[in-house]
Amino acid sequence: MKNFNNKTLISFSVLFILIGLLQSCSDFLEQEPGTQVSITEQLGTKQGVMTALNGLYSDVEVNVRGERFAVYADLQGGNIKFTPSTTSSSLGQINIPTNIANVYSFDDQSDASNYAIFYSESYDIINQANLILEFTDALTDATQEEKNQLKAEALSIRAYTHFLLSEVYSQNYGYTSDASHKGIVYNTQSITKGIQYPARETAANTYSLIIKDITDALSLYSDNLVLSGPVYSFFNKTNTKALLARVYLSKKDYKNAYETANDVITNSGVSLVNSANYISEWEKPDLPISEILLEFSIPKGNDGTVGGSLSTFFGYTSSTVYGRYVASQDLLDLYETNDIRKQLFLTQSISTLIDSKKDPRNYYFTKKFQGNPGYVAFRLSEQYLIRAEAALGLDNPNLEQAKSDINTIRARANATLLNDTNNLAEVVFLERRKELCFEGHLFFDIARNHKSVSRNDGCISLSCNMTYPSLKFVLPIPRANLNVNPNLEKNESY
Repeated sequence: MKNFNNKTLISFSVLFILIGLLQSCSDFLEQEPGTQVSITEQLGTKQGVMTALNGLYSDVEVNVRGERFAVYADLQGGNIKFTPSTTSSSLGQINIPTNIANVYSFDDQSDASNYAIFYSESYDIINQANLILEFTDALTDATQEEKNQLKAEALSIRAYTHFLLSEVYSQNYGYTSDASHKGIVYNTQSITKGIQYPARETAANTYSLIIKDITDALSLYSDNLVLSGPVYSFFNKTNTKALLARVYLSKKDYKNAYETANDVITNSGVSLVNSANYISEWEKPDLPISEILLEFSIPKGNDGTVGGSLSTFFGYTSSTVYGRYVASQDLLDLYETNDIRKQLFLTQSISTLIDSKKDPRNYYFTKKFQGNPGYVAFRLSEQYLIRAEAALGLDNPNLEQAKSDINTIRARANATLLNDTNNLAEVVFLERRKELCFEGHLFFDIARNHKSVSRNDGCISLSCNMTYPSLKFVLPIPRANLNVNPNLEKNESY
């Protein structure tokens, strides 16, 4: 866990009072003399840029750990349902949390989008990354190796954040045969360069720009960190390759996805957690699972206090203190009886209001995010499953490799091993759902594989299912951003 000083982060956050992409920066640029350190002064030294990068990681952590993004893919895909309310006015009732109510029903609104904050915060993060990139080369008190490392991490953050935006606001890469459908705005200049009104790239161009940022970053990384803290808390060459493998898979560039995932598996120096330790590794209250490649660790103050973690949404403390999101029976039914991953669910009986009567019902809280967990961005198991899926998509499909990788994950889980190569595409899809649940993949996996959404257990929406293709597989661009930028096209149906 990174031991950040919260006051440092807050003061630097104030420095970046950037309303978001395409919005006016006049307030920021016209601070009263003596009340604010200017961008030029702050980013004119190595220490200033390091402070900026530290703050940037904190902003990324808050953005992906926030309720909206943290639950999005699993909730929309059907891995998650809700727990009964603990508030006195609706005690025992099962309601849709306000922050995600419209999105959950596949009926978000551009005028008041549930995810407007995620959109604006993502572009704020990108803008901050751009500032670091624009100022780092001019540093006179940093070595070239240090400058390269700073730029590599900023590029990786810029690519990662654009990728998340594309997953949420652009249809999957294969939605059109040539990926000519709308992607996202790809921002490579800070607002200090002047107000810009860019148009959305095509999906093809969006991915090309993401991949360019990642490959540029990989060419700059050194073996020495510039920030202090656990290695797994920061982007480095290995976990940036893990990001690249995920991007290639989303693009259905199976050859590069296969080779990149294979590189990570072979050369990362990280090993899969074994069966004996799998549950205990996830149950650790503070440290991440040992096969982690990148965790966005929660900031911790000098006094050891923690501002928040994923346990806010997924944790269980007592019969009156627990998170709103638990596993659906749809997910639980996928596991075989002897699959040790079933032990990753904490069963708790909670009084639930059903037909005006309160009855005890069992709810299944994930053990992945109890205590003070960080956000799991990349871990090694995903790379095996990327290699398996990519092996099936090669021009000459490598069915045996796909079977072997699936069996590696299954053997650890004490699940039945595959004896043949029948229907492997569906098998790897389901194995991803079981292994990576609550880690933010399912809905994007459904879209990438052109499947339909089917939510059964616990679904309280008027729209529990959605047939692919659908315009509702993406969220609306917030109206405030559309109003500012005349070149920003909305998503259809919103």
